[in-house]
Amino acid sequence: MRLLSNPLTSNSHTLVMTPERLGWLEPSDPNLPMKQLQRRYQEQGYLWLKGFFKRNIVLNFRDHFFQSIQSRGPQAFFEILRSQEYQDFCTMPRLWNFYQAFLRGQPYLHKRKLIRFNHPGEDHCTGGHYDLIYLRAGTDKLYTSWIPLGDTPVEMGGLIYLEHSDMVGRQMEAEFRVKNANLSEEERISAYNQNMRANGWVSTDLADMAERFKSRWLVADYEAGDMVIHSPYMIHAATVNNDPLQRTRLSTDIRFQCIQDEIDPRWSKNWEIGDYL
Repeated sequence: MRLLSNPLTSNSHTLVMTPERLGWLEPSDPNLPMKQLQRRYQEQGYLWLKGFFKRNIVLNFRDHFFQSIQSRGPQAFFEILRSQEYQDFCTMPRLWNFYQAFLRGQPYLHKRKLIRFNHPGEDHCTGGHYDLIYLRAGTDKLYTSWIPLGDTPVEMGGLIYLEHSDMVGRQMEAEFRVKNANLSEEERISAYNQNMRANGWVSTDLADMAERFKSRWLVADYEAGDMVIHSPYMIHAATVNNDPLQRTRLSTDIRFQCIQDEIDPRWSKNWEIGDYL
């Protein structure tokens, strides 16, 4: 564990860098017995699986992404999302077999999958939220895999998690269910309904959130090959990419559930700009 030399910021707010408000994500060995990994997930609301993938597989896909963008321009971005290379990456046997055991059933991968990239110095980043806000039309027994596509030390602004916030998210969602009860079905499931904040985020002020919930933001030095699985109620966010080496942060987040559980139909098609999710 190392000390951070500079403060972390998110949407113009600076995180409080004290042991009471900032800590480190706890890694898990992906080769532990499945029952042990399932128990840790239930206890923490997340699993940070160190070295889950072979490093070269992740780095090769990263190279493919940037080479495609460089040669074909911005239009290549959505071509990659629909490409066989990306589909193969998201359904590789290592990942698929893990989820089959983890879910104790046949996995279903949501077709709507996201690739995100953040350049150094951009001042806008993802605010504090939990994923179920955007997936209310299906089961809550779903699992987000966040995969850093390259080494992502804390300074590059990878995902951070509010410690023990799985229960906080569950309480918030229960309150929203009561508030949303009289809305139309379309508005009830929307992350942008009248009872929600802008973008469906809980807050953009991460320092205030840690203080309000008497919790800590957990950060990590991710490496190519790592994967984090988090609960749909686990509150998470990102920080600004202040990488001194001026590297672009690239990551993908994909979502799995059991195929027999209710599927949010909005996630059964490819990601498009303006799909309001």
